[in-house]
Amino acid sequence: MKPPPARPRRQETVPALLLLAPFLAAFGLFFLVPAGQTLYLSLTDSSLTRTSAFVGLANYANLVNDPSFWASLGNTFYFSLLTVLPLTVLGLVMALLVDRFTRAGPWLQGAFFLPFVLPISVMTLIADWMLQPSAGIVNHLLGMQRAWFADVHWAMPMVAIGTIWWTVGFNMLMFLAGLRNIPRELYEAAALDGARGFALFRYITWPQLKPVAWTAFVLQLIASLKIFGQTYIMTTGGPFNTTRVTLHYMYETAFTQSDAGYAAAIAMAFVLIVVALSLTQGWVARRLGRQA
Repeated sequence: MKPPPARPRRQETVPALLLLAPFLAAFGLFFLVPAGQTLYLSLTDSSLTRTSAFVGLANYANLVNDPSFWASLGNTFYFSLLTVLPLTVLGLVMALLVDRFTRAGPWLQGAFFLPFVLPISVMTLIADWMLQPSAGIVNHLLGMQRAWFADVHWAMPMVAIGTIWWTVGFNMLMFLAGLRNIPRELYEAAALDGARGFALFRYITWPQLKPVAWTAFVLQLIASLKIFGQTYIMTTGGPFNTTRVTLHYMYETAFTQSDAGYAAAIAMAFVLIVVALSLTQGWVARRLGRQA
């Protein structure tokens, strides 16, 4: 029996393009066009109200020698260092707790996820109330009157702790979905072989959750690099610019100094850095996958 003749490629391509057309139109209109305008703006000496002459790569040359930009980039990476790994590990621990305690699981899941649904303004108000120097519950429990957000050493860690409390519920749901997709037959077979406790986690749970853990890590790293609202509301970049991150510096350059061209150059340079990190993560993931 002869196989049916293959459909012409054109007959398959046209319906596919028609289905993709709405997305491609929205992607071009709301992403590619603004990105192109931002790139052109970064090559000019423009303000918020006027577009000035073309200056080429002058803004980027100034950016390389701008200590404020590199300081804000360092603050951004510092925040990522404080949040990405704890968010991934705590999300896994919370998911294991919810999965283990079946009766209290729904209550724990709701309690862990509830902060994630709060708007950023509410989260920052709660964090500010808890960390008040004189009336805050944290200082009351510690028996001190420290102004956490005014301390150059503690301001960024406190912002990181507030962010972890606020967003860890998302990672918990990701890990919980991964846990519930692991076949129970694997645990039953391991139990028959005498595996217990940590051995089950090491040889069954963790290998099955590795892709979820890597996805959570990558998503949290990208989200942490885009931090703006927490530091802007909690500390306004202080004290002494120790919590002024890259997007905050870009915002000040554009709307306080009215230097739109230089702010666009900051944005484009930051995008390139994020893309480079994403490509590096993909390369690392492929290497780890081949070694496994």
